[in-house]
Amino acid sequence: MKIVVIGGSGLIGSKLVNILQERGHDVLAASPSTGVNSITREGLAEAMDGADVVVDVANAPSWEDQAVLDFFETSSRNLLAAEAAAGVRHHVALSIVGTDRLPDNGYFRAKVAQEKLIKASGIPYTLLRATQFFEFVGGIAQSFAVGDAIYASPALIQPMASDDVVAALADVVLAAPVNGTVEVAGPEALPIDELVRRFLRATQDNRKVVADVNARYFGSVLDDQSLTAGKNARLGAIRFEDWLAQSSTR
Repeated sequence: MKIVVIGGSGLIGSKLVNILQERGHDVLAASPSTGVNSITREGLAEAMDGADVVVDVANAPSWEDQAVLDFFETSSRNLLAAEAAAGVRHHVALSIVGTDRLPDNGYFRAKVAQEKLIKASGIPYTLLRATQFFEFVGGIAQSFAVGDAIYASPALIQPMASDDVVAALADVVLAAPVNGTVEVAGPEALPIDELVRRFLRATQDNRKVVADVNARYFGSVLDDQSLTAGKNARLGAIRFEDWLAQSSTR
C-alpha cells in the first residue's frame, strides 16, 4: 500500500514513516524539505499519484491566530483537492482532544476548521484526536510563567507520549476509514499544576507552582473536561514518570 505522510519529517511524521515502512508499506515522507508543499502545491500531484492513504500530521509554522487558521485551511483544501483527483481512498488527520471545547484558543479553532473541510470533502476519512504530548509539557509550563513563579490551572489534563500517538496513528492508517473521530489519550489524568510540578522536579527547576483556577491555557480558562478524553478513548501505555526517566537517560 502506498501511504503519503504530510509532515513526514516532523516529530510524529518521522516516527510514523518508520513504523509503516517496517510493516512493509511504500511510504512517502512528504514535506517542503522533500519537495512536497501543501501550501504552494509544489510536488503535490506527483506525491498523490498511486496513493492509497494520505496522513496529515503537518504543523503550522506560526501559531498566531490568523496565520495558523490560514495554514490549516489552505493546506487542507490543497491536499483534499489533490487526493480527489488521484482517487485516494482514505484521508487520516491528526487533531487534538477538546478542539471544539475551547473557542478562545486560536490553534484549536484552526483545527476545527480543518476537521470541517475534511468532513465535507467526500473522501473517506478518520480523524484521530490526541491529547497533549509529554514533549510539550515544558512549553505548557512556561506558558503559565509569571515572573519567577508558575500560576497553572488545576484543571485535569491527560497527556501522552508521542510514541503512543504514533502507534495509534499507524493502526488507524492501516484500518478502514471510520468517517468519524477516534480519541487517544494518556493513561493518567491529573491536574495541570501537579503535572508541571513533576516536570519541574525532574528538570531540577526550583520555581514555585501555584494553582490558579483563572489561569488561561493559551487563551482559555479550563475545566476538567476541556483537555481530557471521553470514556471510549484508546489509552497509551507510557506513563509520564517512565517517559521522564527515559528522557533523562537519553
